[in-house]
Amino acid sequence: MTNLYPAELVAAANVSAAWPFEEARKLVARLNKRAGDKKEVLFETGYGPSGLPHIGTFGEVARTTMVRNAFRLLTEDRIPTRLLCFSDDMDGMRKIPENVPDPEALKPYLQMPLTRVPNPFGGDYKSFGDHNNAMLRRFLDTFGFDYEFASATEYYASGKLDAVLLKAAEKYDEIMAVMLPTLGEERQATYSPFLPISPASGRVLYVPLKDVNAKAGTITFTDEDGVDKTLPVTGGKVKLQWKPDFGARWAALDVDFEMFGKDHQTNAPVYDAICEILGGTAPEHYVYELFLDQHGQKISKSKGNGLTIDEWLTYATPESLALYMYQSPRSAKKLHFDAIPRAVDEYLQFLGGFGRQDAKNQLGNPVWHIHGGNPPAPETIGQEGARTTINFALLLNLVAVANAENKDVLWGFLRRHAPDASPQTHPQLDRLVEYAIRYFRDFVKPAKQYSVPDDAERTALATLSDALGALPADADAAAIQEAVYDVGRALPPYQDFKAKGATPERPGVSLEWFNTLYRILLGEQRGPRFGSFAAIYGIPETRALIAKALSGDLVREHEAFVAARQGKPNPAN
Repeated sequence: MTNLYPAELVAAANVSAAWPFEEARKLVARLNKRAGDKKEVLFETGYGPSGLPHIGTFGEVARTTMVRNAFRLLTEDRIPTRLLCFSDDMDGMRKIPENVPDPEALKPYLQMPLTRVPNPFGGDYKSFGDHNNAMLRRFLDTFGFDYEFASATEYYASGKLDAVLLKAAEKYDEIMAVMLPTLGEERQATYSPFLPISPASGRVLYVPLKDVNAKAGTITFTDEDGVDKTLPVTGGKVKLQWKPDFGARWAALDVDFEMFGKDHQTNAPVYDAICEILGGTAPEHYVYELFLDQHGQKISKSKGNGLTIDEWLTYATPESLALYMYQSPRSAKKLHFDAIPRAVDEYLQFLGGFGRQDAKNQLGNPVWHIHGGNPPAPETIGQEGARTTINFALLLNLVAVANAENKDVLWGFLRRHAPDASPQTHPQLDRLVEYAIRYFRDFVKPAKQYSVPDDAERTALATLSDALGALPADADAAAIQEAVYDVGRALPPYQDFKAKGATPERPGVSLEWFNTLYRILLGEQRGPRFGSFAAIYGIPETRALIAKALSGDLVREHEAFVAARQGKPNPAN
């Protein structure tokens, strides 16, 4: 973020309805209540490395960063802030993830801390927990987050949590009074907030305690070898159950803000109560809805369902992913490949409008939050007065009709529309071209459904081809679009007399006209603005595409592609 905070921007931040500013204002109120005893504000996110990090994990860091940026603007950076990404890597491995190589090899390590489970993926990471932590950090670093990483194993072993653990031993009965009403009768009989690490097996033990000695700071239990053992609660010999651990960490670190998924919502009062018992002040919370896969099931690290971080970034920009995280965080959203094109194009639309907005609307624009207050300038191509933003939908259709397997082919068409444009002058567009080729190859092309035109549609397409042929060779997108409208306006099946401004002499044009073009020429139900598409693809090429549709070649070629993909004979043979 910039170090300069214009008064107009600060004033707008104080009334902005954008959710990060709403949360940031709660933090300001929290600081005011604490009468200046805070030297910094600590934002925290949690990660359970029982499986590879998924997009939901990234979402917590991205969204928390958005609140942090909003807070910095509200306070004009008068108080330092930190973001701590805390990994619960001392948790026992309760089940073997489905998406690891050789799951059988991990069976002997069930219930061991994740940083003591061998790394099944190979490489230089000494444990399963270390590997998964590294995968998280790799992406966060790639995206450019400003954060500090914390390992529960290191915090427990180094003594950073010793004071709060000794306090927990002292307040054992109060913690149990909070926890026991939340448990079933059978679980109550054996529950303890302390989980010893077995000296005999190395496992995290869920066992009843025989004694808690607050003065000595020890617990006594029966180990797996049948022998009673006494361990200090400090130094990494013992860890806390996950609910007390939440509250204890908040108290130990003086956390000010943490967001978590809806599955934690009912436990939040427990976390808060334990934090208060241990001498802390419960942080501000933000509860977000869970991400679902394409079948409506909750995304799980152990199952590996839903999109991974790397999968999204194979087909789209990090900025589009950040936009997906920003939008409606309290609404459940399906996180699958179909969400990518819309996210990309909505990001481009928001970015294009940012420079024309006043301060209030800029703070409500997602790109302010995605880029920490400094969004880049949008890239456009074309001649002055007729410049165009190339979106993902247009590129996907251009890839389709150009049969582009590499970006050089696609850039050839783009340069026809904008001779001065290149990957060097338009790096954002160059990235988008690569993404579009990959996405089209893997998802769009197999799903296309071309239609054979009926007699009325054949007449309409032939008329359109003639109209395009009558245009000047250098006709721009607006002129082409007007010609497309004029053809539809003259054909009764596509006339719309209820459209705004329509008259009997000059009817409007129904969406069915454009849907017909998309369905027959592009194999899609929807598509880009047709004039922009034809301007970039070229008028002669668009007329040739119409000719292929009229001859049936588009349908036959796609049927051959689908048959080959399925290993079936070509239906045309």
